[in-house]
Amino acid sequence: MRLSLAHLLPVLLLVASNFFMTMAWYGHLRFPGAPLWAVVFISWGIALVEYWLAVPANRLGHRVYSAAELKTLQEVITLIVFAGFSALWLKEPLTLNHAVGFGFIALGAFFIFRGPFG
Repeated sequence: MRLSLAHLLPVLLLVASNFFMTMAWYGHLRFPGAPLWAVVFISWGIALVEYWLAVPANRLGHRVYSAAELKTLQEVITLIVFAGFSALWLKEPLTLNHAVGFGFIALGAFFIFRGPFG
């Protein structure tokens, strides 16, 4: 497969959208004393930015990727973004168990992109 802007742009948009969604869902964990109502509203605002990135990523991406490939890209990107976020923002160590689990998911992604057997 030739890598073109049509292939790359959806991936870049998904990376950006996943950063915002990860921050919306988990960023508040560093602030356990903040009122729940406040973190819900702040998270909702952050998630709105995520939608403005994810929806175009999927719309543009569906021109060159199948829906299953787009979902697989999104899940792999989510894990990569979350692993970095967890280690850097939440200061939670990544363990061998995480690496093994992510490896199995990467193996699943390989089979999605490999194409039909036979």
